[in-house]
Amino acid sequence: MKKIILASASPRRQQFFNELHLNYEIVIKPVDEIYPQNLVREQITNFLAELKATPFKDTLNDDEIVITSDTIVCIENQALGKPKNYEEGFAMLQSLSGRQHEVITSVCFTTTKTQKTVHCITKVTFKTLSKEEIDFYLTNYKPYDKAGAYGIQEWIGYIGVENIEGSYNNVIGLPTHLVYKTLQELL
Repeated sequence: MKKIILASASPRRQQFFNELHLNYEIVIKPVDEIYPQNLVREQITNFLAELKATPFKDTLNDDEIVITSDTIVCIENQALGKPKNYEEGFAMLQSLSGRQHEVITSVCFTTTKTQKTVHCITKVTFKTLSKEEIDFYLTNYKPYDKAGAYGIQEWIGYIGVENIEGSYNNVIGLPTHLVYKTLQELL
């Protein structure tokens, strides 16, 4: 049995690991999350998930596996990361309003001998959001740590999401079914 290292500060990802009953340790090694501009969709999240594993490669023991992850919201091949402020968040939510977008998460599993990256794509459709609804959400929930400026498990998801195709947990930030399946293959 390998020792699992979760390299994520996300409380949502940590909660998923707890609910999967995985024994893990959290170790954070920050990296600059910059990717080549020619990448699109899952190429971006694959690249960033693998980039986040890079600082661990020289320090991993044979009995350890590090899990890194990245999520983006993608609309018409434009990647939306985390908003820096209210204005950016407002613009992101307006761009998603009344439209379908994709939530893409990649998860990278790194050991001393191998590296495997998997990804999941979920399609989400929002109703047309009013400016007042967007303002209320941003003011009360401050989703600046969330790709696309929203959390589906929060108020905006309750009132705004009309349709979802794919993994709900992926939209929250981790395709738990893929994590479980991949860990079964690797452990």
